[in-house]
Amino acid sequence: MLSKIIQIFKIRDLRKSILFVLGMLVLFRLAAHVPLPGVDVEALRDLFSSNQILGLLNIMSGGAMRSFSLVAMGIGPYITASIIMQLLTMIVPALEELSKEGESGHQKINQYTRLLAVPLAVIQSYSMIILLQRSGRGIIGVLGPYQMLLMIATLAAGTMFLMWIGELITEKKIGNGISLIIFAGIVSQIPTSIQQLVVTFDRSQLINMLFFAGLAVITIAGVVYITEAQRNIPVSYAKRVRGNKMYGGTNTYLPLRVNQAGMIPIIFAISIILLPSMIAQFFQRANSVWMVKAAGFVIELFQNQLFYGISYFVLVVAFTYFYTSVIFHPHQIAENLQRQGGFVPGIRPGNPTASYLGKVSQRIMLAGAMSLGLIAVLPLISKVFFTGIGSLVIGGASILIVVSVVLETVKQIEAQLEMREYEGI
Repeated sequence: MLSKIIQIFKIRDLRKSILFVLGMLVLFRLAAHVPLPGVDVEALRDLFSSNQILGLLNIMSGGAMRSFSLVAMGIGPYITASIIMQLLTMIVPALEELSKEGESGHQKINQYTRLLAVPLAVIQSYSMIILLQRSGRGIIGVLGPYQMLLMIATLAAGTMFLMWIGELITEKKIGNGISLIIFAGIVSQIPTSIQQLVVTFDRSQLINMLFFAGLAVITIAGVVYITEAQRNIPVSYAKRVRGNKMYGGTNTYLPLRVNQAGMIPIIFAISIILLPSMIAQFFQRANSVWMVKAAGFVIELFQNQLFYGISYFVLVVAFTYFYTSVIFHPHQIAENLQRQGGFVPGIRPGNPTASYLGKVSQRIMLAGAMSLGLIAVLPLISKVFFTGIGSLVIGGASILIVVSVVLETVKQIEAQLEMREYEGI
């Protein structure tokens, strides 16, 4: 491990890339500690600590929502825009064709996603301001039109700023920028959580704390196992003679990961599960009686642990299937194998190979989706049946995101090292 770290810092451009990424994350954390004027931060923190849904929203903002800082909306609007664009890509033929054009097509879709994130950031900023005003805790006072416009513009600009930082990080090929921003927000809250744990420590809670530690270890081990697990599909390449040289005739394998979607289903599931409660809280003080009752019913429904857990589990499983179908194209893989003279033993090239790869992917995806969903709701199960510690519900999503981001980043750094070793040869 130490030798790897030394090797990383010996390579000048890799060292500069890592330091640049760390600098951008520090810049994000500095912006997250600059609160907007006119906000009662203490009352806001009390609201977030007492509301599980808002706690998940705080995770999506990278911890900036709890202090209502310049970047309080986080990258939530961008994630929502990504979900919408991926759904439209599957529905709109023009976007579907654009996605098949390779890198240029993906760049255009990314540009459309950025443009869509702007109005979404404005809408979500306005909704959050109104929600906090109507919370009855005096978090935000009465705002004039100019003050409201200025606060909305600041929050939306903060989202665009984080989106820009995320893309700069991604360009360095040291992990995914958006994921690292969420990761930095979660990790930054660990010292505060440890401090609160030490201050409020009670010997009667010792067993629960030990159970929590064991659960965290099990969750981390489960995430690593599911992330690294793969099914190796044997592939053989036919011998080809060109001139006086012979090519092919080798046997290799095609790795299919059990969880090809990574942590994206967790982020998508959290984004969607926040939506009904957020909208319902927005209508809690409406003039219509039936609308107030409907909003109260929705809030109570999502506060029900059983309903919340089932919904969370189903969304994680569904988004695992959805996102894998977006990124995994068996027909394209089968065509590439056929062009290169490769085939799966016992399977005819072309459509039969694509069908076989699709079936194998669906089977292993079931195990991956169910495992990911179970890991996501494991802290909730422990809260209901064992410990009663509410913070575990949020901790489960945090552990999933942190471990997945660390694994992804380590792999990209190792890939950079291997590439430079080949260049040296």
